[in-house]
Amino acid sequence: MGEMKSMQMGVIGALFLSVASSVSIVICNKALMTNLGFPFATTLTSWHLMVTYCTLHVAYRLNFFENKAIDTKTVVLFGLLNGISIGLLNLSLGFNSIGFYQMTKLAIIPFTVLLETLFLNKKFSQKIKFSLFLLLVGVGVASITDLQLNFVGSVLSLLAIATTCVGQILTNTIQKKLNVTSTQLLYQSAPFQAAILFVSGPFVDKYLTRLNVFSFQYSPIVVGFITLSCLIAVSVNFSTFLVIGKTSPVTYQVLGHLKTCLVLAFGYTLLHDPFTPRNIAGILIAVLGMLLYSYFCSVASKSKQGSAESAFIGKDRDTTPLLSQEKENHEAKKLDKHFAV
Repeated sequence: MGEMKSMQMGVIGALFLSVASSVSIVICNKALMTNLGFPFATTLTSWHLMVTYCTLHVAYRLNFFENKAIDTKTVVLFGLLNGISIGLLNLSLGFNSIGFYQMTKLAIIPFTVLLETLFLNKKFSQKIKFSLFLLLVGVGVASITDLQLNFVGSVLSLLAIATTCVGQILTNTIQKKLNVTSTQLLYQSAPFQAAILFVSGPFVDKYLTRLNVFSFQYSPIVVGFITLSCLIAVSVNFSTFLVIGKTSPVTYQVLGHLKTCLVLAFGYTLLHDPFTPRNIAGILIAVLGMLLYSYFCSVASKSKQGSAESAFIGKDRDTTPLLSQEKENHEAKKLDKHFAV
């Protein structure tokens, strides 16, 4: 019982860390890109991952965690896939309207459910599907303002959805199948994610912004915000792997939409962004969907635990009489042998 409570506290801590760090980095990056005019999102992400790897390497050297060998091919492909998914999401934003980009992010949940159902035989109850539907409707109402379609943007969005879903499913699967922690997996895959974004980032950003990251005027305040963004990113990357490993890719996406609602709310209260009744209604619907999803998942989890405990008790009841009978038979044989002598 104590172990289960400790596990639940670990999940809650991971969820809180993910929300707090993600909302913080969105606010920091918004100030960096909107107010200070630094538009190089893909290159900035590569710096995030490099700082994350360096931080974890220092932690490893100081014996904060143990490294565990993972098949090189698995790590390289996993790291490259995650790096490519980030680049495709940024390209999707560049080629599509903001509304269509938000639709792309919303499509990740149903696509993940589909993949896990088809390939991992995972079951999602109708109640959980309904709560996810409510969540998606709410976030859509709150955040989608326009939908402009084009062929190249649509293809990039589909590729971004596919790579993101597969990457997040693998994040969960690798940790459980290979029995590695989120820290160990992130430590080994971060260099490959950083490498592909570090090489491709300047080209992607130049194509999207028509500006060169190397010719940008880096004032002290810009450098300060970049440094702060990289430090927060360590927590974001760590908590992402932690949450997916402890829960599931779908739960992580639900959490991501909670962050979207919080960012909208913070944007209104702190940055005085426009806020309409439609935004408020959408956020309320989304929060209702999240609460229902959390409740139904909790009920399903307790049901599984109850079934497991019943199976264990039943097994214990079945085996005990057999053991007792074997012992009685053995004692009877000893007595027969003694009297025969």
